[in-house]
Amino acid sequence: MSQKTTLVIVVTLVLASFLAGVILWNSMPDAMASHWGTDDQVNGYMPKFWGLFMVPLMTAGMLALFMLIPLIDPLKANIAQFREYFNGIIVLITVFMLYVHVLTLAWNMGATNFRLSAALLPAMGLLFVFMGLMISKAKRNYFIGIRTPWTLSSDSVWDQTHRVGGKLFIASGVLALLGAFFPGQAIWFIMVPVMGSSLFTVGYSYYVYQRELKA
Repeated sequence: MSQKTTLVIVVTLVLASFLAGVILWNSMPDAMASHWGTDDQVNGYMPKFWGLFMVPLMTAGMLALFMLIPLIDPLKANIAQFREYFNGIIVLITVFMLYVHVLTLAWNMGATNFRLSAALLPAMGLLFVFMGLMISKAKRNYFIGIRTPWTLSSDSVWDQTHRVGGKLFIASGVLALLGAFFPGQAIWFIMVPVMGSSLFTVGYSYYVYQRELKA
């Protein structure tokens, strides 16, 4: 996916989310449900303005950051080598953020006959699968990927760590997809694999670095 196509898609989605907020203003309660506990019960509210526009504003900010990163990274030439995958992740993250926003809006409009965790886990699972694919293709840079002192110091350590990390994140995504069938334990199907994968890759990068020093 080209940078131009990526920009058109995500800007269109963000603008549509702002427009939806304007259109739905009179349909929303003054205090909107905005946070759910692990039991899928609402445990947090926010004023209508932020309920309607916080996620679009956050998404717009993330988009600006994503577009800036390839311009300011000293290793921007490396980012160019996997830019198509990075562009795809930008689109997927934007879609995911706005999907969460749509679920929140639907709930506040009275459509409360669904479990938020069951609705979120498949989307989170797919996002992590595609993040794993991108990670496995990522080249050394300062913003995107598994950035430890050891991966940043060596292309070889970076590549080996990201090959393993990519597989782990794909596996985490698959587990998150399976978690949709166990709504009562949904949080564990995403938190444990992701935290475990993250900690393992940090340790693995150090191991590969030490092995390289001794070679």
